[in-house]
Amino acid sequence: MKRIAVYPGSFDPITKGHEDLIHRSLEFVDQLIVAVAVNVSKQPLFSLDERVALIKAAVSDERVDVRSFEGLLAEFAKTVGAAVIVRGLRAVSDFEYEFQMALMNRNLAPKIETVFLVPAFDLTYLSSSLVREVARFGGDVSPLVHPAVQKALKRKFAK
Repeated sequence: MKRIAVYPGSFDPITKGHEDLIHRSLEFVDQLIVAVAVNVSKQPLFSLDERVALIKAAVSDERVDVRSFEGLLAEFAKTVGAAVIVRGLRAVSDFEYEFQMALMNRNLAPKIETVFLVPAFDLTYLSSSLVREVARFGGDVSPLVHPAVQKALKRKFAK
């Protein structure tokens, strides 16, 4: 039986930190579904379709499937047959929120485990919002994102 995990997020845009967690997740699952969330409380820089396309450009492993979803993560994870939800923790400050979400997901889907991964040491500081901010003001984001993402950011902020 295939072990499926879901790695949810807004990925606005995908960063090298996200890519690190995607590749490391593949060490313990057979298939990873990168689940791009529709978050009605956020105004994303990239559309849902753009975020999905950028993830596909950045990660070309046949074991990675990129999908968008709306609604409860636990329901989405059950629908795709996931046994694991992968979440990243950059700092202790992330833990409280992620812990609450993990407990709620366990309440909604008791058979699905949440696994927390920390990024590679050199990527710990990295976030999508930081990448957007650097790109907005013309900074070099090439070490932080895939070249396709860098080009997309340049196009967005050239306007």
